[in-house]
Amino acid sequence: MRDAWSRRCFLAFSAAIPVGLAAAGKPVPVGLELYSVRNALAKDLEGTLRAVARMGYEVVEFYAPYLDWTPDRAKQVRRLLDDIKLRCRSTHNNASVFTKTGLGKATDLNRILGAKYLVMASAGSVVGIDGWREVADLLTVSAEILRPLGMATGYHNHQAEWAQVEGQRPMDVLAANTPRDVVLQLDVGTAMEAGADPVRWIESHPGRIRSIHCKDWAPGQGKGYRVLFGEGISPWRRIFAAAESTGGVEYYLIEQEDSPFPEIETAQRCLDAWKKRRA
Repeated sequence: MRDAWSRRCFLAFSAAIPVGLAAAGKPVPVGLELYSVRNALAKDLEGTLRAVARMGYEVVEFYAPYLDWTPDRAKQVRRLLDDIKLRCRSTHNNASVFTKTGLGKATDLNRILGAKYLVMASAGSVVGIDGWREVADLLTVSAEILRPLGMATGYHNHQAEWAQVEGQRPMDVLAANTPRDVVLQLDVGTAMEAGADPVRWIESHPGRIRSIHCKDWAPGQGKGYRVLFGEGISPWRRIFAAAESTGGVEYYLIEQEDSPFPEIETAQRCLDAWKKRRA
């Protein structure tokens, strides 16, 4: 897949570095990755979104189940989002979406929702560094398809992308082999667990960290991803400073995989902690 066309695309856009909201003097909105309230969302989508809006979240990110929607259903959800003043800036997608057939439907749904970024949430099973280069090619080709529509793609890291594979980290391979309009969506918690330095990563990739999953992590029994935002070991003050001065961040997304509290209460507690830390 590493043909001349994709290489030309890479070279043409590798120098394009977007300016984040903070650099433009605007406050960076905080949103919720809706996986955080997945059970509530499955039972009552409208009620859950209304609850999220009442808390004060400004942005939401839908995850894979949205792909089962029809265009009419997506239009209903968009009307609800507009009514409650929530914006959908991005969606999380399986690797199977990034094919000629899969990308078409996902693009249509994202345009209805008002989302600009189709983020690959996981690459699935990848073998060797050549396999990661193929993932980079897939993202590059998808970026070329989305670019004329005013849309873009991106990649969301987990722990595996920070581990050495044949002497290289997959995240470095993805960053080096995709154009700069491919977003490197940083999941802070998984980076911290893997021993990566999120601040250094942001500073090394100016303009490419346009959204950040603000998920915390802490070592120790009963902790891990059960700690709420601000309770782990993530250097949030330095992360925010790097994201807003260098990373090009456009919005933050609080994410909670697990919690000692019910989902809706957890989302509220995390936002309360966010507001205190950002005050």
